[in-house]
Amino acid sequence: MSAKVHTYEEIAQHNSRSDLWIVIEGKVYDITKFLDEHPGGEEVLLDEGAKDATAAFEDVGHTDDARDLLVKYYIGEVDPNSKPIKVERPVEAIPDAPKGK
Repeated sequence: MSAKVHTYEEIAQHNSRSDLWIVIEGKVYDITKFLDEHPGGEEVLLDEGAKDATAAFEDVGHTDDARDLLVKYYIGEVDPNSKPIKVERPVEAIPDAPKGK
């Protein structure tokens, strides 16, 4: 069975705490269930959600264990004919400002 192919337009629709996809090295991952488990916190994942997070992933210097964990969340490949689109972080992902007294 071949891998499911996703366009960046489709990937951009999965940009919330309840439905979050990322792209790393051309592979698409549904990391929704990993948000609460991420050692670096969920905010960094939400910042990279629904877009190509390869540079951010590599900059951190993840361990082999972290790379192996990706297999669990793999859902397909990016359509090679698809072009990345600008994705804004959803309002629900931005923490509330502290409330005054």
